[in-house]
Amino acid sequence: MDWALAWQAALAAALVGLLGAIAVTVVARRSPVAAALLTPVTVVLAVAAGILAGARSMALEGSNLEVVWTVLVATVPVALVVGLVLARRTTAIQRDIEREAMARQRDAEVEAKRREMVAWVSHDLRTPLAGIRAMAEALEDDVAPDPSVYHLRILEEVDRLAGMVDDLLAVSRLQSGHLELNLEEVRLRDLVSDTLASTAVLAEQRGVHLSGECPEDVIAYVDEPGLSRALTNLVVNAVRYTPPGGSVHVEASSVLTGAGRGTTVRVTDTCGGIPDDDMSRLFEAGWRGSAARTPGAATGAGLGLAVVRGLVDAFGGSVTATNTGSATSIGGAPGCTFELHLPTTAPSTRGNGSPHN
Repeated sequence: MDWALAWQAALAAALVGLLGAIAVTVVARRSPVAAALLTPVTVVLAVAAGILAGARSMALEGSNLEVVWTVLVATVPVALVVGLVLARRTTAIQRDIEREAMARQRDAEVEAKRREMVAWVSHDLRTPLAGIRAMAEALEDDVAPDPSVYHLRILEEVDRLAGMVDDLLAVSRLQSGHLELNLEEVRLRDLVSDTLASTAVLAEQRGVHLSGECPEDVIAYVDEPGLSRALTNLVVNAVRYTPPGGSVHVEASSVLTGAGRGTTVRVTDTCGGIPDDDMSRLFEAGWRGSAARTPGAATGAGLGLAVVRGLVDAFGGSVTATNTGSATSIGGAPGCTFELHLPTTAPSTRGNGSPHN
């Protein structure tokens, strides 16, 4: 074996391979797919460089050197094609594996959240049911001190149960994509007024001052019953977590954004603020925060905010929550502000495709 010849061929192949490796590393930082395709090209060129270096070391000339070139011209393109095909196939398989892994992870997370939500909702449903049963037995045994009060409380608990079931059904439809919406242009002044009227009794019972304002010309392109439900959920949530003597204010206004005209609906309260660690989970179905996981008589099943986000997303809008400091909140008291960012035109005119329905 001619070790000198082998050394020269190896050195040439290594040099080309090193340059190729540097190129692949640089390309990989911008495009891993392009780097994967460049890798077999580098290998083939390194082999070809080694063969040519060996041929020159052997001092091949004329027909002998022509044979080497002929072999390279015939085999290098074939090797490049095979390498590129294998690289593309390998890359595609890797992408499929990653997608499947991500899908399994998402499914596992959804299933875990579903089980958590079912556990909490089951607990929340049992609590009012137990109260209804106890009051019904007291009425049946004629031991209720004031039957009219018991009747009223039973009706309140039934309404609370109905609200939980409605929220649960809404979350189920939103997650399955089976919620039917009728998107149209809606003037928000009457909707805001109706929401304030429907939640006034709860606010009065809890000693919370409820107010709102909306100019006549504020509009949004939404499903009116869906937006009414979302806004009601926000106001009820704000009232429930605002201490007696606090305030909840609803405000709707037209705004100009980078994408054009839009509408913002704000619900601001004096609840004292939301812990930063809780912000990321605020709109998860069934989650209420550690301080509220065992609900009182006036709390829901932790589905209201999840319904809000699902509905607003279906409209083509978004919802955000921020804490407000004493300088910017109602009456100087700390609290939080929920903002609904709503479209004012049909999705087709916004360049977002067809409307949800």
